[in-house]
Formats: sequence, structure tokens, C-alpha cells
Amino acid sequence: MAHTSTAANTAANTVEFGPATGLSCRECGALYELGPIFACTECFGPLEVAYDFGEVRREDIESGPANIWRYRSLLPVPAGVAAKPNLQPGWTKLVKADRLAAELGLRSLHVKDDSGNPTHSFKDRVVAIALEAARTFGFHTLSCSSTGNLAGAVGAAAARAGLDSCVFIPADLEPAKITMAAVYGGRLVALEGTYDEVNRFCSELIGDELGEKWGFVNVNLRPFYAEGSKTLAYEIAEQLGWRLPDQIVIPVASGSQLTKIDKGFRELVKLGLVEDRPYRIFGAQAEGCSPVSQAFKAGQDVVQPVRPDTIAKSLAIGNPADGPYVLDIARRTGGAVEDVNDREVVDAIRLLARTEGVFAETAGGVTVGVLRKLVREGRLDPDAETVVLNTGDGLKTLDAVAEHARPAAVIRPSLDAFRAAFAN
Repeated sequence: MAHTSTAANTAANTVEFGPATGLSCRECGALYELGPIFACTECFGPLEVAYDFGEVRREDIESGPANIWRYRSLLPVPAGVAAKPNLQPGWTKLVKADRLAAELGLRSLHVKDDSGNPTHSFKDRVVAIALEAARTFGFHTLSCSSTGNLAGAVGAAAARAGLDSCVFIPADLEPAKITMAAVYGGRLVALEGTYDEVNRFCSELIGDELGEKWGFVNVNLRPFYAEGSKTLAYEIAEQLGWRLPDQIVIPVASGSQLTKIDKGFRELVKLGLVEDRPYRIFGAQAEGCSPVSQAFKAGQDVVQPVRPDTIAKSLAIGNPADGPYVLDIARRTGGAVEDVNDREVVDAIRLLARTEGVFAETAGGVTVGVLRKLVREGRLDPDAETVVLNTGDGLKTLDAVAEHARPAAVIRPSLDAFRAAFAN
């Protein structure tokens, strides 16, 4: 029998959630009704959305809109979601990266470039799903703890939907991300401390009257929010001609994105939308915040928290909630979790920009850097079809590459001056 959550079950039972049937604990399997809850009361394990999909056909998906709502039959959203005021993220480019492949020694490489989303990061996907849950449960304020990109996505989504927003960030974020988070008119609160400390504060706020009727997208709405990452898996498979890649490199912050991409691939196989074939998943972290990578290399199942120190601030989560699940997936699929230092991150950003014209933020530098490292060390098959993720726009992290991106020369506007500067 499913547990009954006390918060907003009336709304959950009367408003459509598409194919979603409830919430299930990833640890003990306990079942709960759909509601704004995120932890199992039996074992404190994380909850995720459970489904009864029925029949899903490729042609129905392909006839849908060019955004994540083409997959509404696979998500916890109502059938009419596409007509509601939202940012309609998704269906971003899968770039065939032949020049980068040649540089790295790969036969076939694609870059899934999520910088093309409305606020220029993949976070628009997860927030779009959380927004629908917030509407269902009658929340009037959308909130989050954020390393930067999520704050902007929440602010924009709330503004579009006519909700209030209040987002919380570490005070030392990149200036561009702070500006972007503040421009949408909601409240932006900078806290002194790491992301993990900001997240802990938000968990406390949920239980206080100050946070009443607030939907924290990555806390009390997390089971719904996390499902948005599955749309990356769906799009990659569809854009490859309805097949799974042989191997994929995914950035790891909390680890939720990687676990949900794996979930998305497995759902496509179960539904018969793609051929059931092996695939390998590789996680990528920055050396200055690499607790999952360190656990993988040490052969451990427990992820020990760290204090982040890296330029890849969007991945700077020192106590990743889904870390153990990332380890399980990497090992099950024959992949790995690896890390690169800040210098390698910057070099990889420049490499991707120079070869493919894609300007990645530091998280994209991490994935490309790890991809290059895995190829160099012979741990990734150079002949296999490979996908690497870029989850955000480099304009958000300009400081990382500023010293390498200056004019070749400053000259007078004359041909003589140009000849003198570049004669050799």
C-alpha cells in the first residue's frame, strides 16, 4: 500500500500528472502518492517518480513540438503542458564534432550542446518539470539553492509563469551568473558559504513558516525536477536516429543528471523505442571537487564529502546526493568517473571553441577535458560512437578564459599598421 503524504495530496489526486503513478524509494521500494516530498519516511532514501507508460510510439513523439514537451507522454506533466506559459526548453543541437574527433583520435563524436536553452543551460529542462509540479501543488513562490545556472532558470521560469521567485546562491559565484539570476525580478539572496551550506539552509527553510507555499525545485520538488534530465537521453537517442550512443561523457555535480540520463536510456529500451544494446557512461568532475571520482578510483561505495576549490563552480557540490548511484551506473555500464584540473578545464574550453565553434562554460570544459584524458589513457574506445555533453554557455564563465582571449594586436586603422603588426 502506498504511503499518504500530508502535503497537497488533494491537488495530486485531482490534477493530471500524465503517466506518473506515484513516488517510489530508490533504496527500499516504498511507494508514496504524488506530492511535494523527496525522502522516504521508512529509510530516508531518495524518492523518484514511478510510471505506467502504456504504449508510446516514435511517430507520436516525432509529431510533437520542437522542445521537451514532445516527450510529455514520458514525463510527470499534464497532456496540455505545451500550451501553458513556460520557457519550452529542449531540442537543442547535437553537433557532429568531426574536427574535435580528429584532434582527439575518435572515429565518431557528437557534442550535445545545451547552451541553446532559454537561459543557456540544461537547467531549463529540470525547472520546466518542477514548475508544473509547483503549479499543481498550489505553490506561489519558486525557489532553489544554486551554483548559478539553476538560479537563472528558476527566475526566468517563475517570471514567465507569473509566480514569485526567491533563489539562494553562494556569494562567490561568477558575476555573469549573479547578474542573470537577478535580472528576472525575483529575490536573489547570496549566502556566505559553499553550495552545500546553501542547500542545507534551504532544507531548513522548507520546515519554517517563512517557506510555506514555496516550491524548492531541487528539494521538496526534487523527484519531479530530476525527471527533466531524462529529456537529454530522449533527444540524443532520437537525434542519432533512434539509437543509443556507445559511450557518453556527462558532468557530475549532484550526480542527478547522469542517473536520469541512464534512466531515460533504459526507459527507451523498455518501451521498444530503441534497440537494447550495451552503452558505457562516464562521469566527469573537476579535480578541485571530485568526491565521486575519488571514490570510483579507490573502489569505494561511499562518497566522502569535500570542500570545493575549482573554477568549475557549476559542478562545485562537495556532498553530491546521487554520488553513490553514479558509482553504480559507471560500474554497471563499464564506464568510469574521472576528473581534470583547472588548467585542463581551460584548455578543453579553448579546444572545443577552436575546433567546433562551441563556447562552453567551465562544466563543458570538464566533460571535454575528461573525454580527452580517457582517450589518451586508452579507457574509452576511439572507434565507438561517442557523445559528450556541454551543459552551459561560456559567456557565463568568461573569467576562466579571459587571459587567453585578447586581441591579437591593437593597431591604428591603416594597412601600413596592419602590415607592420603581421608581417611575419
